[in-house]
Amino acid sequence: MPKPDPDNRLCVGAISGSFGVRGEVRLKSFCADPEAIASYGPLYTEDGSRSFTITLTRGVAGGIGARLSGVATKEEADALRGTSLYVSRDKLPSLPDDEFYHADLMGLEARDTGGALLGKVLAVHNHGAGDLLEIMGPGMKEPLLLPFTLAVVPTVDLAAGRVVIDLPEGLE
Repeated sequence: MPKPDPDNRLCVGAISGSFGVRGEVRLKSFCADPEAIASYGPLYTEDGSRSFTITLTRGVAGGIGARLSGVATKEEADALRGTSLYVSRDKLPSLPDDEFYHADLMGLEARDTGGALLGKVLAVHNHGAGDLLEIMGPGMKEPLLLPFTLAVVPTVDLAAGRVVIDLPEGLE
């Protein structure tokens, strides 16, 4: 099976540690449906040197218990702690017009409703209460964190490489 193209892949999860003594891992899924991570076929390490078929076993604190092909001992599972898992974009479902993969938002220009450049989207975070866009621009000492809502981000134009930000009152 060919490795995913580094420019056409998305990170869908990470191994956060081992679970049990028989090589199970604790998996953190970045998918909207966490269990969908097992349905995308083999997942690859960041450098593409290893691939794993995933079999979900049970829910565990902080993620999902899973077995990875080629991992049979606790020591092998421990050695994978912190490993990010990637899949080719073409294995993922198409999204509706109003939904986006986080990777597609990063690097987009951020402009205010008047067209002035605010900066670029550095990252998308989710701490449980919804997505936040992290924007950094010229003259900013700290990045700006804004809720990724229709009210604050009325326009996402992937083709033009930009998002339009309607800055909340007090941030103008």
